[in-house]
Amino acid sequence: MEDKIRPRLENIDAAVVFGGINMDIWGSPEQPLVPKDSNPGAVTLRPGGVGRNIAHDLRLLGLEVSLVAAIGGDVYATAIIESCRALGIDLSCAPVFPQRRSSTYLYISDERGEMQLAVSDMDICSALTAEYAAAVLPKLQAKAIVVDTNIPEETIGYICRNSSIPVYADPVSTAKAVKLLPVLHRLAAIKPNALEAEKLTGERDPERAARALVEKGVKRVFISLGSRGMIAADQKQLLRLPILPTRLVNSTGAGDAATAAIVFAGIKGLGLRETAELALRAGSITCGSESPNTEELKEILKTL
Repeated sequence: MEDKIRPRLENIDAAVVFGGINMDIWGSPEQPLVPKDSNPGAVTLRPGGVGRNIAHDLRLLGLEVSLVAAIGGDVYATAIIESCRALGIDLSCAPVFPQRRSSTYLYISDERGEMQLAVSDMDICSALTAEYAAAVLPKLQAKAIVVDTNIPEETIGYICRNSSIPVYADPVSTAKAVKLLPVLHRLAAIKPNALEAEKLTGERDPERAARALVEKGVKRVFISLGSRGMIAADQKQLLRLPILPTRLVNSTGAGDAATAAIVFAGIKGLGLRETAELALRAGSITCGSESPNTEELKEILKTL
C-alpha cells in the first residue's frame, strides 16, 4: 500500500487521525439486564472505533480528514471502507491486510444505554507500525494530528517526536493511556477521563491531575468528569465547567465527539473556556442520540 499513498489534505482546515477503526456490535436489552441469561433486545452493527469516530465527527464539523488505520480483509472491512468513503474520509494512507481480521468491538449496554460489558478484538492495530508512520508523515498536510492509544506506543512516539503539526491525544482507556507518558510534553491537548488522568499523573483529585499534566508539558488539558462536567487547564488557568442537561440514550461515542470538538476548536483558535464548552456540547448531543456519530453534532457550529 505504501506505493499508493496519495494524501489529499491541502485544505488549511484539515486533520489526520491515527487510530483504531472497528466494526462495532452493540447489544441493547429491552429491560434491565439479567446476568448469565439471554436478554431480548436489539443488536446493531456499524463501523466504529475511537479513531474512526473522531474522524467521522470532524467531518460532521466540516473539516477535511484523513484516517490512518489498519484494515483487515474480511466482510467487515468492506463495510468499513464503504462507510468512510461515503463520509468523505480519506483512506489513501490506511494500510489493508487481506489475511487479518478487522478490528471488532462487541459491547452490551443496559436498557438506558450505559455500556455494561465489552470485548475488543483489536490485534490488527499493532500493524500500524512506527515504520509505516515514518513513510506517511512527510506526505501529510494538515493543521492537526490526532492519535488514539489503540496504536502501538512506538508509533505514537514517532509521530509526536517527528511531527511539525500539533498533536492531540485521546487516551482511550487506563490500560492504554500509559503509552502517552513518554510524549506528554509534545501534546497540544489531551482529553482523559478522571481515571485516565490519575493513571498518567498518580493524582486522584482531577484538578491536581490537570495541573500535573500541564506541568508535564501538555499545552491544554480537558478532563471529562461524566455527570460532574469537565476540568480544563493550561499554563494560565484552570476551569471547572458543569455538565449540560442531557437525555441519555447511548453514551458510546460521547468522548470521541468531545475530542473532535477540542481538535476543531484548536484549529479554529478558540480559547480554553470556549473549547471546553464546545466539547461539553458535543458530548451532550452525542449522548442524546442512538448513534455514536450524529448529524446533530453540526448544531454546535451555530454557537460559534
